[in-house]
Amino acid sequence: MVVGRGRTPGNLGEMNVSLSYWVQSQVGLRPNNEDAAYSGPRLLALADGMGGAAAGEVAASLMISELAPLDQQPVGDPLVVLRDATRRGNAAIADHVAANPEHEGMGTTLTALLFAGDNVGLIHVGDSRAYLMRDGSLSQITRDDTFVQHLIDEGRLTYEEARNHPQRSMVLKVLTGREIEPFVKTLQAKPLDRYMICSDGLSDYVSIDEISGVLSVSDSQVCPQALIRLALQRGSQDNITCIVADVVAGESGYNIAILTGAAGRDATLVRV
Repeated sequence: MVVGRGRTPGNLGEMNVSLSYWVQSQVGLRPNNEDAAYSGPRLLALADGMGGAAAGEVAASLMISELAPLDQQPVGDPLVVLRDATRRGNAAIADHVAANPEHEGMGTTLTALLFAGDNVGLIHVGDSRAYLMRDGSLSQITRDDTFVQHLIDEGRLTYEEARNHPQRSMVLKVLTGREIEPFVKTLQAKPLDRYMICSDGLSDYVSIDEISGVLSVSDSQVCPQALIRLALQRGSQDNITCIVADVVAGESGYNIAILTGAAGRDATLVRV
């Protein structure tokens, strides 16, 4: 289990705000951790690798490695730079497979938020999730690229039925080195917003009502651990990673980033 904490000052648009973020990654009952996560002053990112023997942890780490430098660079349009970094990460996966054909089939999801002024760029591929809690109301701001979500969209399955569907883990879109179009969206940051990004090892087992209940507590420090504990109690055997970040007024005085999971085996802290 790895745990990390960071607080960092910054200015989002005309507002004097900063991000306070906590992250935890749990290997679960898997032999290794294929989740890779990054939490920093402007960037929150999670990649959930897949492929098992085909080195899913490598795909996830390659993707996070391409996104991490965005935290240290001036950002214009966050969606443009997120798209470009994701393309580079996808190309790095393709290059790795070309050099290591035994890893054919490896891939990764990606869910990332990049803060630029009071704009927040969101990019998403796969079934990791991002949530936003604002004014006491929790909403999922990503849509799963999964077979069961497709059935839900067609009205053939309810959300409750989807949680127990035998094919709930079938992902329809993932970054494998082949060309793909991610989902992108721009959000507006506000003080007191709380963002959460998690891998499916959590969201497949903990309901949105339970997530809302945990995220409603006043101290975000306890949220990742509490949510991971819930997922384990519900029977999750997957890797579980959870990032919780608050947009707060004023400056917190910290300027670090946290790499966890496959990207940082022991919750590596990086000054940015």
